[in-house]
Amino acid sequence: MRDQAGLRRARRLGIGAVVAVALAAMNGPWLYRFGTERYHHYKINRPEYKAENGHWQIIEFPEKYRQNTIHAVLLHTGKVLLIAGSGNNKKNFDARRFDSRIWDPVKGTVKKVPTPEDLFCTGHTQLADGKILIAGGTKRYEKLKGDVTKAGGLMIVHNENPDKPVTLPAGTKFTGRANGKTFVSKDPVLVPRAKKNFDKTGRFIGNTPGLGRVYVEAQKSGAAYETGTQDNYRIQGLTGLDARNTYGIAEKLALDKKDFQGIRDAYEFDPVAEKYIKVDPMHEARWYPTLATLSDGRILSVSGLDDIGQLVPGKNEIYDPRTRKWSYTPKIRQFPTYPALFLLQNGKLFYSGSNAGYGPADKGRDPGIWDVETNEFTKLPGLSDPDLMETSGTVMLPPAQDERFMVIGGGGVGESRRSSKKTRIIDLKAENPRFRDGPSLEKGTRYPQSSILPDDTVLISGGSEDYRGRSDSNIFQARLYDPGTNTFKRVADPLVGRNYHAGSILLPDGRVMFFGSDSLFGDKANTKPGKFEQRIEIYSPPYLYRDSRPSLSGGPRTIARGASGTFTSQHAGAIRKVRLIRPSASTHVTDVDQRSIALDFTVSGDRITVTMPKNRNLVQSGWYMLFVVDDQGTPSKAQWVKVP
Repeated sequence: MRDQAGLRRARRLGIGAVVAVALAAMNGPWLYRFGTERYHHYKINRPEYKAENGHWQIIEFPEKYRQNTIHAVLLHTGKVLLIAGSGNNKKNFDARRFDSRIWDPVKGTVKKVPTPEDLFCTGHTQLADGKILIAGGTKRYEKLKGDVTKAGGLMIVHNENPDKPVTLPAGTKFTGRANGKTFVSKDPVLVPRAKKNFDKTGRFIGNTPGLGRVYVEAQKSGAAYETGTQDNYRIQGLTGLDARNTYGIAEKLALDKKDFQGIRDAYEFDPVAEKYIKVDPMHEARWYPTLATLSDGRILSVSGLDDIGQLVPGKNEIYDPRTRKWSYTPKIRQFPTYPALFLLQNGKLFYSGSNAGYGPADKGRDPGIWDVETNEFTKLPGLSDPDLMETSGTVMLPPAQDERFMVIGGGGVGESRRSSKKTRIIDLKAENPRFRDGPSLEKGTRYPQSSILPDDTVLISGGSEDYRGRSDSNIFQARLYDPGTNTFKRVADPLVGRNYHAGSILLPDGRVMFFGSDSLFGDKANTKPGKFEQRIEIYSPPYLYRDSRPSLSGGPRTIARGASGTFTSQHAGAIRKVRLIRPSASTHVTDVDQRSIALDFTVSGDRITVTMPKNRNLVQSGWYMLFVVDDQGTPSKAQWVKVP
């Protein structure tokens, strides 16, 4: 009986083994993936792995606070302003649902902020008093060629009357003298008076008409209302001399693709009151502009698409925070949209060639040094992959005193599939500055996110190989760049893919937050629409997993240029660096605000006395994060310091 029972048990075990093998055969790939993922999760959470590679953490807001974050700005309160506007969502735009959030990374709280206009694809920068200047945004979404139902385009309105300007309201009708077709203006337009011209003897020789530009559309839908050639248009409602002096001229008015249009609106965001304050609008409407601080604290607004969807033709302007008004620069200089512009210690601006895309492929793309006052532009040689600069990133390497810059990755003009794996480095203090290749990335990379860290390394992460992550080409890699050794070190891989409409921000505790990503498609075959990435991800660098970090406390809240301030640290004797880091204002992987300035310091007991450099072009007025770094390369948490 025992032998028969044993045989039955053996038979059951055999059948069980066969079933297990069969199940393993059917589910082997799944079991392998499950086991691999579990092991990977175990590995990246081990203390020794974090100490070597850092760690990523995903933060997902409660559903009612989620948004398509396009812009992020670190405020001197330690909170982060997250701006979506309409969030690249036309339904939100049509319904005038415009969003901003205030996120407190310490408390983990989120607050909705009333947003007055569509600040989608605006420009922004830190002001000296701690407010944030925000200028431009979206007036109209683009329409692809197949979606355009009414022929339209640019109407140039001429005013030959030297005695008075002309204002035409929205809805003004223009009828072609030759084609007989009528088009209607979408906005009001002010046309300045004509200019009287005289020869050297003072004899009157004629007038130069005043010109105004306005977007017009056909009254009815269909290809029958397109025009193929230039025509002169009479303006309905004008009579007599007004009808003779004021008229429109338009080239082809067609069903072609219509680009985004910008707005003139400008605001200051108050970090303490946590609200937008309207200021005088810009003279030019701008969508995708760059705002850059000048040596006197005024703000330069450059490039962008205007209110008829055309690149602003080099008419740059300056905001004065004291008067809250704008004025044109004396000369014209044209750049593609979101040009990367950095203030140098001599007061001039460095243009790296990085940009976000809109603009002619053969104009305004050469890197160089720009004197805004004289409009002199000195081109800089040696840039590799010069035709792959769209969607590249540029970072001022720490410390800022060295005036060395790194240009990272990039892609071809427009929706090109080409991308660059190169980094290019230039030392502007060299006798004959020229770009030289730095260490290469593993893959061609558009939209690389980069953040300066307090230990003088630069975190470079994410991006995609193809335009807007097309063909599932997001890059799940991160590196730390060491400017001292000119080398990359691979660190922990991010958990979330980031491409278009993405960026990164250094936080006061030494971590880095990542936001945004707007993939064109949601699958490798490019058959499903992409979904905007609403999760925030936080990277904690390896220096946060060491046994201890230096303390920093006390000290003044304000230190003037050339003056000193004393702080307290229990680890003062171990401090090797002091860094003053300007808070970021990031969008479209463009962040011209961030810079890390080395401060001279002395130590006495537990006291550290730091001295602010005197150069106002190096240390722009405003709020900064002050870090001390010990002999292990570990930074303190930041103290906020204002440079008046």
